[in-house]
Amino acid sequence: MKSRKLHVRTKVVALLASFAALWAFAAYVTLREGVNLIWVSTNDTNVGRPAESLTAALQQERRLSVIYLAGRGADQRTALTEQRARTDRTVAAFRHLAGSASTRRAASALLEQQIRNVFDQLNGLGRVRAEIDGGGLDRTAAASTFTGMISTTFRLYNAQATLDDLQTAREGATLIALSRAMEVLSQEDALLAGVIEAGRFTGSEHPRFVQLVGAQRLLHEDSAAQLPQADRERYRQLANGPAATRLRVLEDLVTDKGRAGLAPPVDAQTWNSAITPVYGELRDLILEAADGTIARAKPIVVGIVIRLAVSVLGLIAVIAAIVLSVTTARALVQQLRTLRDAARELAGEKLPRVVDRLRRGEEVDVSAEAPPVPHGPDAIGQVGSAFNAVQETAIRVAVEQAELRRGVRDVFLSLARRTQALVHRQLTTLDAMERREDDPEELANLFRVDHLATRMRRNAENLIVLSGAVPGRGWRQPVPLVDIVRAAAAEIEDYERVTVLPMGQAALTGRVVGDVIHLLAELIENATSFSPPDTPVHVGGQLVANGFAVEIEDRGLGLSEGELALTNDRLRNPPEFKLTSTARLGLYVVGQLAMRHGIRVRLKESAYGGTVAIVLIPNTLVLDGTDADTPATRARRAVERARTTDGDAVVHALPGRPANEIGTPARAPAGVLVYRDLEADANRAAEAAERRASDARADNGLPRAGNGLPRRVRQANLEEHLQRDPAPAGEPTADGPGRQPEDVRRMLASYQRQTRRGRADAEQVGGSQTERTGEAD
Repeated sequence: MKSRKLHVRTKVVALLASFAALWAFAAYVTLREGVNLIWVSTNDTNVGRPAESLTAALQQERRLSVIYLAGRGADQRTALTEQRARTDRTVAAFRHLAGSASTRRAASALLEQQIRNVFDQLNGLGRVRAEIDGGGLDRTAAASTFTGMISTTFRLYNAQATLDDLQTAREGATLIALSRAMEVLSQEDALLAGVIEAGRFTGSEHPRFVQLVGAQRLLHEDSAAQLPQADRERYRQLANGPAATRLRVLEDLVTDKGRAGLAPPVDAQTWNSAITPVYGELRDLILEAADGTIARAKPIVVGIVIRLAVSVLGLIAVIAAIVLSVTTARALVQQLRTLRDAARELAGEKLPRVVDRLRRGEEVDVSAEAPPVPHGPDAIGQVGSAFNAVQETAIRVAVEQAELRRGVRDVFLSLARRTQALVHRQLTTLDAMERREDDPEELANLFRVDHLATRMRRNAENLIVLSGAVPGRGWRQPVPLVDIVRAAAAEIEDYERVTVLPMGQAALTGRVVGDVIHLLAELIENATSFSPPDTPVHVGGQLVANGFAVEIEDRGLGLSEGELALTNDRLRNPPEFKLTSTARLGLYVVGQLAMRHGIRVRLKESAYGGTVAIVLIPNTLVLDGTDADTPATRARRAVERARTTDGDAVVHALPGRPANEIGTPARAPAGVLVYRDLEADANRAAEAAERRASDARADNGLPRAGNGLPRRVRQANLEEHLQRDPAPAGEPTADGPGRQPEDVRRMLASYQRQTRRGRADAEQVGGSQTERTGEAD
């Protein structure tokens, strides 16, 4: 799984590193064999062959030294002196070659140590010669001294480098063992030659001779058994030949007949004639075996050389592979990077740009917005071709989806506009029916239908907001915020649970009145929907430093901290509406309306456990309602002057409008609060009030207020048997603290009759009234 997370370049580098490591290992093994071959050749030239010549010279000087110590004749002295000169030349040649720089480079640490040991032994050669010449050494001591020197030269062979081939190394060890067997035979020859020259055995010479004979025979047999088949056959022929047989006979004779203090049973000529040919044949056997070993090692050497050549070719191949891989990886990464950048551009720039253009209604050319990414015919190029197809398909689908969403939005908008037109016509029809109706029960039913139609209008406006358009309902003049809050409360189902607290005299700019009513209605309806039906919902507001704050508090179960944070985030940054986003559409509408006018909406926990919605309307939208000299405020003042009260039933009637259609509160039989077209009503009311303010009069015997409206006289139109004296102030009525339904019905009937008379009088005084303009479809 981890390899999938690595970059392409990293993977290529890892492959190259593995390939280079394998080549390095193979090259190291081959190079080590090649270097070892060079070191073997150097050691053989500078150490092995000189050591062999040195060993032969020391062996000969040892023999002649023992003979000289036994006879001390002039001939022995001459022969020894000449041999010493030859030995000195051999020592000088060995010192020169074994101590050279090439030898130091080729020699191992063990070989260097052995070379130093040989040099140390050779440094004592002059002292040994002086002791021999001065008589300080006997034959046995002199022979032992030279044997020690020769033994150090044999240790050089074991310390030399050999080929890695096991067979070759084994054959080389066998040849070294044969050489040691010849050294033992040389010791045997030197000892017996001294005894023959002295004429008798000393006390230790005969046992030593017997030991040497046994040792050399054993070494020869063991070494011969390790020789290759051809060399082993030749050794058998040599061992069974007349020279070797004669030598063994003489050795047995000396072993059997020789005793300490007695003369040896053989003379010098007999012994020399027996040992010299055997010694020569053994040396020839060793040299021929060495040549055979070298001949058999030639294919190995050739193989090493070939492997070295292959390693060089492998190095060239590795370099070429690295160059090719780097260039290929670079091209591959560049192509992948181009595809990556194109994919990011498609996801981060092209598609959003196309969607934005489609939202603005612009035409989009798919081929122009999705130019193909250049690519080659390789596998990456095929991926690029597939990406081009994906890119074109993605933009085409985005265009189609945007057109689909635009079509759905247009359908929403068309349906909403049509519904608004139908609801407006329905409200107009209800208005006419309410004016003509005298029956209080039917009038109450009409009020309820009127309220339902008002709620239907808000639902239609929800569709308009979801489609991204602006509702057609609007006002030209400022409207007091208290009326806006009451109008919002009137557009919900459980309006009776809403308590509107005092809010002061602030007013709101007319262009945002409709959206603010809608926004507050959605929040108030949420408060009533998510709280128990027997709990009130308080709505209050006041001017603050940043505008006007409206607080809507319910006493429901409330929201958790996470839900509050999520809801507040959606209100601050409302997401794009999708057809699948069917949950909490009211909050979505609130967020869209708030964002449209810069209104801030925030939810927090209530002290009662419910939720408090705080709506902060900015200062740019808030006006001072007391100082604003608008038709609405003038109408309100005129209406307040013409106001009449009848207990809890407060009626504010304006000419030409039913009680549920005016811009100020009108309480329906069941407490229905309907606020519709506040600005239009206020404008017409103000014009009528200004016309009637100067010539207020009474008509048909009815008292008139300053604005021309009839002033209601309590119980003036009741039958005498229905009239009764009002209860004294502070005393409860017979019916108790509340009204009976019959009293309410009578009051509404009386109110309706007086309203009609007031409208008729107002039309006579103020002229014809302009018909109310409907909302734009």
